[in-house]
Amino acid sequence: MRKLLALAALVALLALAALWATGGFAAMAQWAAGQQRGFQNTIAGGLRATRGGDAAAFWTVLMASFAYGVVHAAGPGHGKIVIGGYGLARQVPMLRLSLIALAASLGQAVTAVALVYAGILILGLGREALVGVTENIMAPASYGAIVFIGLWLIWRGLRHARREGENATPAICGHCGHAHGPSLEEVQQAGRLRDALFLIGGIAMRPCTGALFVLVITWHMGIGGVGVLGAFAMACGTALITIATGLAAAGLRTGLLGGLAGSPRLAQATVVAELAAGMIVVVLASGLLLRAL
Repeated sequence: MRKLLALAALVALLALAALWATGGFAAMAQWAAGQQRGFQNTIAGGLRATRGGDAAAFWTVLMASFAYGVVHAAGPGHGKIVIGGYGLARQVPMLRLSLIALAASLGQAVTAVALVYAGILILGLGREALVGVTENIMAPASYGAIVFIGLWLIWRGLRHARREGENATPAICGHCGHAHGPSLEEVQQAGRLRDALFLIGGIAMRPCTGALFVLVITWHMGIGGVGVLGAFAMACGTALITIATGLAAAGLRTGLLGGLAGSPRLAQATVVAELAAGMIVVVLASGLLLRAL
């Protein structure tokens, strides 16, 4: 057990140290911020033209919103952390992982629309107040949820480590011919929907500030429908990067563990992958949480 924990911690720390030493976090954040400002200016100009009746500008707004979502997701963000960590920690079909990532990104757009329209119609809040709610309340809550997800992955890894070498499938009773408990496959099947909802909720809790920007401006311009479509276009751009991260993590897991198929070391390697993924999620999300507080 201690050796598995030590190896998982070493993998997580080496990955984080490499990014920190090369200035990866700062460089990514700076590049993404500059690109986002450029796309915000394009979106604002397109919205003014759309309000003036320029039909072509409507498509410019949607394409710029999609591109904004892509560069926004390319910077440091918790959505990639969660989906990538989950894809590395657990054996999840790539289609299912992609759908979870897509649903989480679209959920952020839904949260943004609900926050803006509830804030404006019910509370009479402006853009600055809405962004303040997002950054001061919803962001820390979301990062806290992500930390919890990382701890959950670590707990699962520890539980699997304790069960290593044991037969998880209940034996069939010789008297009645029935199993007196769920099989491993049945337990995994029951947990898949719960896991998916857990991940989606943790990511979707924090809306994109770019979506808030578009929604508030279009509301005051009287073209709220364009803003809603723009928010979902941003979500699709974000989903593109998040899905790619999840698939890359799943592919990395397959590559690392594929050569151990049939080996007694496969169970240990699986535990290490789950523990390392959980530790990475906890460390990165904790950093984002501390910065948001």
